[in-house]
Amino acid sequence: MKARQEKAKEIGFCFGVRRAIETLEKAAKESGALDSLGEVVHNERVLRGLARKGVRVIKSPADIERNTVAISAHGATPEVEAELRSRKVKIVDTTCPFVRRAQIAARRLAGAGFFVIVFGEAGHQEVKGILGWAGGRGLATLDAEEIANLKPIPRKLGILSQTTQIPENFIKFVKRIVELGLTKDAEIRIIDTICHDIRQRQAVSARLAKKVDLMLVVGGRSSANTRRLLELSSAETEAHQIENAAEIEPGWLKGKKSIGITSGTSTPDETIEEVMERLDALSA
Repeated sequence: MKARQEKAKEIGFCFGVRRAIETLEKAAKESGALDSLGEVVHNERVLRGLARKGVRVIKSPADIERNTVAISAHGATPEVEAELRSRKVKIVDTTCPFVRRAQIAARRLAGAGFFVIVFGEAGHQEVKGILGWAGGRGLATLDAEEIANLKPIPRKLGILSQTTQIPENFIKFVKRIVELGLTKDAEIRIIDTICHDIRQRQAVSARLAKKVDLMLVVGGRSSANTRRLLELSSAETEAHQIENAAEIEPGWLKGKKSIGITSGTSTPDETIEEVMERLDALSA
């Protein structure tokens, strides 16, 4: 019997990714070629397509060779932005609006004297950028116990989140920080900086995972939001992350009556359609 397939209602590019890609494509067409400071999104297929249109990924401003430079959707620190301006290049800023909102929140908190704590992966490009806007007055961590190691714990704490984190995990983190930091005369300010689109996609994917025997999460290995979807889906049913249709293992489908498909926010529609076509072929 052929397995039933069901796509998540929120799937494919999110608003921020679509905006970033369209902006880059337009800029590359106008300038002929440009340098992108970091991967605009974490998806190899998208990056290959942009490369064919003249977009070259670079790691730092020192690698700039072209007159037009793009800031990726993950954003950059104010120091990097200042360095780009000093080089007199044309800047194409594709920073996601939700990431920019988190950057502004970090700047305002630090300016008001708060020590900024970002719930997120310290090595992620987006998180590094957000912390940069705190002027060095802060840290990023997924482990609230790290705050206990601060001697003393700052009296004024401002808490933000990487935009792709799971809301329930952020709430648990915040509760623990409150337990650690709520001492005499303490002030704790919490700002919800999780992306609205990400929140909705996570909720839809979790509901779908509860209804199916197998969940496929389509997205790049380095995509933070894709990893969160895998985490949520795995809590409900058997789930696997794949980057493309070729990675589907026939053994996963054995005995499965229903298969759910969701994707990270930088996964193109073409990849999702190819996944569904391969599922049809394997379960025929």
